[in-house]
Amino acid sequence: MKVAENVNPIRWVPSVYFAMGLPFVALSLVSVIMFADLGIDKAKITFWTSLLILPYSLKPLWSPLLEIYRTKKEFVVVTQMLSGICFGLIAFLLPVSNSFAFVIAMMGVIAVSGATHDIATDGIYLTALDKQTQARYIGWQGAFYNLAKVLANGGLVGLAGVLINYFETRSPEHAATYAWMIIMGLIGALLVGLSLYHWVVLPLGSKSEDAPESFRQSMQSLWQVFKDFFTKKHIWYYILFIICYRLTEGFAVKMVPLFLKDIRDIGGMGLTNQSIGLIYGTLGTLAFIVGSILGGYYIAHFGLRKVLFSLVCIFNIPFAVYFLLAHFQPECIWIIGSGLVMEYFCYGFGFVGLTLFMMQQVAPGKHSMAHYAFASGIMNLGFMIPGMISGKIYQLVGYEVFFIIALLMAVPSFLLTYFLPFSYPDKQES
Repeated sequence: MKVAENVNPIRWVPSVYFAMGLPFVALSLVSVIMFADLGIDKAKITFWTSLLILPYSLKPLWSPLLEIYRTKKEFVVVTQMLSGICFGLIAFLLPVSNSFAFVIAMMGVIAVSGATHDIATDGIYLTALDKQTQARYIGWQGAFYNLAKVLANGGLVGLAGVLINYFETRSPEHAATYAWMIIMGLIGALLVGLSLYHWVVLPLGSKSEDAPESFRQSMQSLWQVFKDFFTKKHIWYYILFIICYRLTEGFAVKMVPLFLKDIRDIGGMGLTNQSIGLIYGTLGTLAFIVGSILGGYYIAHFGLRKVLFSLVCIFNIPFAVYFLLAHFQPECIWIIGSGLVMEYFCYGFGFVGLTLFMMQQVAPGKHSMAHYAFASGIMNLGFMIPGMISGKIYQLVGYEVFFIIALLMAVPSFLLTYFLPFSYPDKQES
């Protein structure tokens, strides 16, 4: 393994966080559209693509082991290579009869690999850079993670639509399969290339000061971190709040791409992959970034306690937008596009409230990094479980009633936020 110390962070921070975002977006968002193009049942799509998030929720359980064995750089390089190879295998599996189970199995491997990659990548960032440099490059980190979303959910989804149109003139019955074989192959090739690049430029990353020296010690440490987390003041209230904050999002998010793709006769918007890629994947992601930045300034100016209820309101505006789209079914692409861009802006604006709440109210204490990881894992579980049943609910009620149910599921978050206790003061209050 080559050692690359004293390498300018600009050479590896953007690329490694792009490599972090790409598999996650491909698994959680792009795969939904791919399976829809391949004619997979909606209930199966929402259940299995939601379940793929599970390793990202459980990753704190094996994170101590990464402090014991090998180096963080090796984990990053190997997991990028493994994920790339698995995406390549998916490309070869797609034409196989009844390939869905095999593809989901490969995606499960990618999910475990991707979650491990996230732990090691954050570990390098925290141990290879001093605090001043961390602050200097935090913007690059977030920007390139979201750039992966723009590329995958925007550019590659749009390219899939172009390829489907191309192959429909030559082999109509296999057009979607051939198109998505190319897309999965491109993702795989990109990750393999990034793995080779990071083998050269990535610093090793050092052990943290309190890193365990053995498996037994790591398990003892993990148990103590768990114990301290679940005995924190107000922690059960906080856990319920974290789960409910994203409950509606988790319920609706897997159905939204399917809603946008479905024909208007059954309540959908009838958009092409190209339109979804441009509006939902590209312009929407840019709106999300702008919303996140402005949301951060909004909180900084007024303080989290004062604005948290308004952030919950803003965060749930998108689901009212979806209900209106399902009810009125506008045909004008500008109206649909404006609604989706506003949805992403509100989502980004409101999401920073939950992130900051976990940082400022849940994480503080002796094990702040681990406790933030636990809170993130709980948040992902609250996001995952409703997504697993969303397809079944849609099949029973249709899109319009589905989005009404989604709005009703937001009610607990409003009630919990109104009475939410704060264990630590805002900077505005200190």
